[in-house]
Parts: sequence; C-alpha cells; structure tokens
Amino acid sequence: MTLKVVVVGAGVVGAACAFHATSAGLDVTVVDRGAVGSGTTSRGEGNILLSDKEPGPELDLARLSRALWDEAGQELGPDSFELEHKGGLVVASTAEGLAALGEFAARQEAAGVRTEPVDRVRDVEPHLAPDIPGGVHYPQDAQVQPVLAAAALLRAAVRRGARLHSGDVASAVTSREGRITGVRTAAGEVLHADAVANAAGTWGGEVGRRLGAPVEVLPRRGFVLVTEPLPPMVRHKVYSADYIANVVSSEAGLETSCVVEGTRGGTILIGASRERVGFDLTMNTAVVTRLAAQACRLFPFLRGVHLIRAYRGFRPYCPDHLPVVGPDPRVPGVVHACGHEGAGIGLAPATGALVTAHLLGRPWRGADPAAHTALLPDRFLTPGGGPQ
Repeated sequence: MTLKVVVVGAGVVGAACAFHATSAGLDVTVVDRGAVGSGTTSRGEGNILLSDKEPGPELDLARLSRALWDEAGQELGPDSFELEHKGGLVVASTAEGLAALGEFAARQEAAGVRTEPVDRVRDVEPHLAPDIPGGVHYPQDAQVQPVLAAAALLRAAVRRGARLHSGDVASAVTSREGRITGVRTAAGEVLHADAVANAAGTWGGEVGRRLGAPVEVLPRRGFVLVTEPLPPMVRHKVYSADYIANVVSSEAGLETSCVVEGTRGGTILIGASRERVGFDLTMNTAVVTRLAAQACRLFPFLRGVHLIRAYRGFRPYCPDHLPVVGPDPRVPGVVHACGHEGAGIGLAPATGALVTAHLLGRPWRGADPAAHTALLPDRFLTPGGGPQ
C-alpha cells in the first residue's frame, strides 16, 4: 500500500517535503490555512547560504541542500524560481575582525565549503566603502525567489499526484494505540493519513501542540528593506562578519547586522534584524533607520537611493539554532520539519528529502536518517518523554 502523508504547511519547507515525498511515490496532501508561500516564506530574502554556518549538523544539511537546489533547477528550470549562483562576500570592518573571519573560513574549508580570501574587496564589489580591510568570497552561496520556489516545488508535486487543501489544522486523529491516522481541520474535516509532517514554520510549535507533540519553536521578528530598482550595483550577497554572530545569538533583544544584495528585478534588499517580540508585527521605524544607516556605511552610494518599502516577518527560532527534523517519539506517525530560523529557504530541499527518508525508513544520500540525531525532536524531551 502507498503511504499516505499529510504535510502541514505550504511554505518552502512544506513544498520541499511534498516534492520529495511524491518523487518517492508517496500519496501526499498539503494543507495550509493560507495561500502557497504566504507565511514566513514570503518574508524572506531567498538565501541559500553556506557562508554563515559553523561546521556541524546544520552545515552538513546546507551542503546537501545546496546540491538539491541545483537538481531542482535542472528538473524544473532555474528560471522557474530565479535560481542565481551569485556567490557571497563576507567583509570585516577591522583587522581583528578579518583575522577572526579567516579562522572561521578555515574551519568551513576543512568541512568541505569553498572559500576564497579577498584582500581587495573592491575588485569583487566596486561600490563598497574604501576602508574595508578584506573579506572572504563564498562562490557556492546562491539565491532564489522564495515564493516562486515554493510554488514551483508544489506544482511539481501536484503533477505527481499531490493534493492541496485549504484549512487550519485543529487536532490529530489517532488510533487507540496513539498512532496518527490523520488530522482534523478547524472546519471539522478529517484528512486521513499514515503520517503527518509538521512543516508549519514559525507556527510549528503550535501545530506540534495540536498534534500532541509540542516542540519549542518561537517567533523571531526580522525586517527587510527594499530600494527602488537600479542598474546592477551589487553583484553578490554582501554582509558584514557580525551577521554570523547574530545568527547564532540567543539574545531576545534587537540585533542588527548589515546584509545587502541585489535582485533580478533591480531592487536591492537590505537586512537583517532579529528580535524576540512574540507575534508582534508592529512597524518599528528605529529598526528601519538602523538598517539603512548600516547599509550606507557598507555601500555609500545607497545614501542617494530611495527606499520603496520595508517588510517584516517571523523566523521560526529554536533555542539551540538547529531545525527540528525527524519523527516524534510521543506520537508515532508525526514527523517534524520546522524551526529553521532564517535558513529555511536554503535548507528546504534537504529537509524534504530527509523527512521522506524518515517516513520510508530508508537511507538517504548515502547516510541513514538516524545519522542526523542532532536534528531530532528527542533533544527537547526529558528522559520521561515530556518537554524539558
């Protein structure tokens, strides 16, 4: 019999789960209360990064995901989701910062990431400020248009037989033995399934709770600024080295670091901020001002450029900064695929492939799914099975 799977979430991670599950022949229904990619996916920049990750389980997932994005581009056509192999440039503002960045890059190089030290950063990005002492070029960094990416993956899944269902998941349906047999929506509909993948992004903690398998996924608000369309001025994703420290920080207060990149449409995206304020979407002009000032210090030409809008959204944050990917021991049949924070776009394909491997109990890309124990939800549970 074909395994029936309900994927909760039609963002890029849910779409990747559906894409890989249908590729393996599974019977998939994707359910979301909103439109495809309308949640956290629509609030991202589309980054596919190796440059910001320390060696470890997340970097391992990112390297595999990087290859899978290329494979998806070959299957679906890179223009279907604006896959750009633009590369990344991380710059330091001081000699001390440059030395630390070099040590970080050396550890990544040892883990299989391609890195290229750059002494004359203006040879790579001519419009950078003249006083930057150096940086590191990461040729494997890439970018997609995130909503297009989610839509393209889901279209491919639908062509292979997946179904889309509109609704808010209210609870799990389980057998007497406690195994998942489907989900019940807020409208009272029951979607029968042998397994449920929790790919609800920032709302993954709440969806896990409704399924009887809560995980600690919290919202972390971030802002992105968008300029007027310009001729090509920024060739790579360019960011300051302190962005890496902010990504792994657990501080609840506001943190900002400079990230600047161009888009195919000519606009320039400016980030990035992080703060834990619950699900408060209030516009904060102080954050916008700080991000703009940091970007102008990095690229002085931006002082004469108009901002046309600022958008904000929530990153699905886990306290240990690792996503939750794998089966939940409390409710057999529940598999989590959430908590990626700001890396969800980049990690989506590998997450979808790993979830599919867990569902089938099969090796994946040469490694048993059990090898990825650092990502399992077990890490949040006490020996008795409850949350820590």
